[in-house]
Amino acid sequence: MNIVIVDDDILVSNALKTILEMGEDITVTGMGQDGEEAVQLYASLKPDVLLMDIRMKKMGGLTAAREILKEYPDARILLLTTFSDDEYIVKALKYGVKGYLLKQDYNSILPAIRAVYTGQTVFGTEIVSKIPGLLQEKKTFDWEAYDISEKELHVISLVAEGLSNKEIAKEIFLSEGTVRNYISNILEKLQLRDRTRLAVYYLNTIK
Repeated sequence: MNIVIVDDDILVSNALKTILEMGEDITVTGMGQDGEEAVQLYASLKPDVLLMDIRMKKMGGLTAAREILKEYPDARILLLTTFSDDEYIVKALKYGVKGYLLKQDYNSILPAIRAVYTGQTVFGTEIVSKIPGLLQEKKTFDWEAYDISEKELHVISLVAEGLSNKEIAKEIFLSEGTVRNYISNILEKLQLRDRTRLAVYYLNTIK
């Protein structure tokens, strides 16, 4: 089993390499220190599992995971972090990572790697206990966490109502071109492909 480790703390990376290679079936084939390196290493090495930190300079682990999974939907990515931040967990689930563990959980890392390799999704005990509540908190969805302004949220609600760009422009007294730019920026912020997915996304948050 070939593993790539990406963490901006070299001491942590070396410790993880030592732990993982105690398993005779595991070889660490590459190591990096930020999300940009993670994207490059994944493309060149195609590891069986990518073990990656979340908070790193230049590009964080969540952004790197999103980029990798966009290109390689079957990528097995296991996020390892010191933070059980709710927003991180939601994004990890949304992007499709295969696991999310706390670094303090050293004893779980090797079993988690093997589980992810076989196609299972693995979340640490502390993370698992949070997931049901996070998935039920749609009424208090934090749009600000995605840098969505009140004006943009209004545009999203009108898209969800089925209005065209021209109709939205008339409703909020903007040009059609400005509305088009608003929607393009919103799609980019939420990492959504088109206005149909945007409408579904919005309706799911208010159910």
